[in-house]
Amino acid sequence: MSEPEPEAAAPAGPRLTVVATPIGNLGDLSPRARAALAGAEVLACEDTRRTRGLYEALGLAAPGRTLAYHEFNEAQAAPGLLKLLREGRRVVLVSDAGTPGLSDPGYRLLNLCRGAGIPVEVVPGPHAAPLALLMSGLPTSSYTFKGFVPRKPGARARFFAEEAASRHTLLCYENPLRLAATLAAALEALGDRPASLALELTKLHERCLHGTLATLAAAISGEPPRGEAVLVIAPEPRGRPEPEGLRA
Repeated sequence: MSEPEPEAAAPAGPRLTVVATPIGNLGDLSPRARAALAGAEVLACEDTRRTRGLYEALGLAAPGRTLAYHEFNEAQAAPGLLKLLREGRRVVLVSDAGTPGLSDPGYRLLNLCRGAGIPVEVVPGPHAAPLALLMSGLPTSSYTFKGFVPRKPGARARFFAEEAASRHTLLCYENPLRLAATLAAALEALGDRPASLALELTKLHERCLHGTLATLAAAISGEPPRGEAVLVIAPEPRGRPEPEGLRA
């Protein structure tokens, strides 16, 4: 492994800084992410109260301008943030937890920056999907991340049917209250494949359930688990890649 490179000087001109924030454990926030939060002139976030709470927990003063940027106002808010970037403001984008733009608001602003030629700096950090993939013990060499499972039954069924012949491990997010319906739809479309459920990632009660879609459905058939779940499902049996150490 090569030695880490020294920190580069910030480029001149406007740029958007996207910062990944902890999904549970505050200790996962990197020093670079903390510095970016501290240096923001304008902060765009899903829930202003929750993000102010993060600043308080870090002992930082929140920026003078904190703007709501969530799934319900993203189309209206993104052009205003682009204007602030063009004016030379240091704009930082965060979501409630995890990485903006990955199953969280962010895409519209990122796309506008691309069109306007404004560079985007991404400060990496916690993301539930790869954590769950590693904990699952299922093939990691090739995977498909599809975000949140649709709520409506027909769309949910199509969501899994599209992956029936896939040679990639499938990852998706789900609300615990809809988890039973989602496991039933996955079992119907994919058969009883090996799967895992990652729950409460990086938090005090973190756990990962292993089994098949049917055994997982049985395991959560009583009271729904707490917190959002990451469902990881093995590829189509005939298309599963061999582990790295077993390849000829």
